[in-house]
Amino acid sequence: MTGKHDPCCEGADSPASPRSWSVDEHLADVLAAVAPLPPIELQLLDAQGCRLAEDVRAADDLPPFDNSSMDGYALRTADTVRATGQYPSVLAVVGDIAAGAADLPKVGPGQAARIMTGAPVPPGAEAVAPVEWTDGGTGTGRAADAMGAPVAGEEVRVLRPVAEGAHIRRRGSDVTAGDTVLEAGTVLGPTQLGLLAAIGRAAVKVAPRPRVVVLSTGSELVQPGEAAGPGRIHDSNSFTLTAAAIAAGAVAYRVGGVPDEAATLRAVLEDQLGRADLIVTSGGVSVGAYDVVKEVFADYGGVDFRRLRMQPGKPQGFGRIGAGAGVPLLALPGNPVSAYISFELFVRPVIRTMLGAPDVHRPVVRAATTAALRSPAGRRQFLRGRHHPADGTVSPVGGEGSHLVGALAKADCLIAVPEDTTALPAGSAVDVVLLTD
Repeated sequence: MTGKHDPCCEGADSPASPRSWSVDEHLADVLAAVAPLPPIELQLLDAQGCRLAEDVRAADDLPPFDNSSMDGYALRTADTVRATGQYPSVLAVVGDIAAGAADLPKVGPGQAARIMTGAPVPPGAEAVAPVEWTDGGTGTGRAADAMGAPVAGEEVRVLRPVAEGAHIRRRGSDVTAGDTVLEAGTVLGPTQLGLLAAIGRAAVKVAPRPRVVVLSTGSELVQPGEAAGPGRIHDSNSFTLTAAAIAAGAVAYRVGGVPDEAATLRAVLEDQLGRADLIVTSGGVSVGAYDVVKEVFADYGGVDFRRLRMQPGKPQGFGRIGAGAGVPLLALPGNPVSAYISFELFVRPVIRTMLGAPDVHRPVVRAATTAALRSPAGRRQFLRGRHHPADGTVSPVGGEGSHLVGALAKADCLIAVPEDTTALPAGSAVDVVLLTD
């Protein structure tokens, strides 16, 4: 991320800053400067939400042995061929088998072993009769809902025939040793982590979630919960952008309300560089007299500021700061709507690229606008909207102001009006960037 690009502001173009960039040019430049993070090995629960960086194969069968799917009796099927409620098969109980048992009794003709769900099937047994198909060892001749202690003589009455293999989970019936159980690129959720645990994996190699430090600047900012006072406003950008980074798949750290003091900002950046894969700032990228962000970033070098042909979000900065190759940094405008739209257009694709995700960009659909739209010449405008997929329409929400967070909270999409279009009548087809995950 090198080169010299002139600073800019949200207002009119400056004669000293003739170069302006399209949204697509800036996005291509930003994405060309980042790459997926190197894979790391994480313990299972630490890997939740991460994307596998390798195919995972099973080392053993799953289940690893034949086991019972019911509480009941393991037996030979020939002994139950003629069993009925009136004339049950009476079998000698030769032992009890609990889940986890290793010392198994052998089941011979005329015999059965009491067995619990998940317990290994003993040698000689061909099926399991659920306890409901027996008298439960009570000696009453009636089916029981639960197995009691064996009666004198340790016998069980089986009240119906049992087919071969009944109620047995066969070894390898779920997963066979050598099978690829999860492919590289799979996002690890609860069920995938459970499968990894079931095949004995304690850790797995994944594409890590990028660590994103979100920093908002401005001496006018106070934190929510504190009184704002004259000329002060509550910091909303750091909350919006941190939440957006988490939603994009990152591990995000919020650093809010850094005052317009070069020494303070410099100290905060130095403190945060050690835990950041990406730094996102908001505010201080225009030509205001007290905007110290560009002043501080100039000390690091490698951070460029540009004017984009878009509204809102005209001023943008990006580059790297810190030692060595440096940490990627994107500097966004301070107005809340400008900051959020800039995040969606530029920062989110960077995070998704670092994740190695296949879906880097938000989906874009075509829809008919329900209202007439106006747009400044030469700028790609992004209006807030509500998408109605049932009838293929989109409705603008709120006005064009870059401070209208109330309207932004009601929007689920952005309506993109091209640079060469200044007016569109109602019913016109437009590109709609969907913001819902």
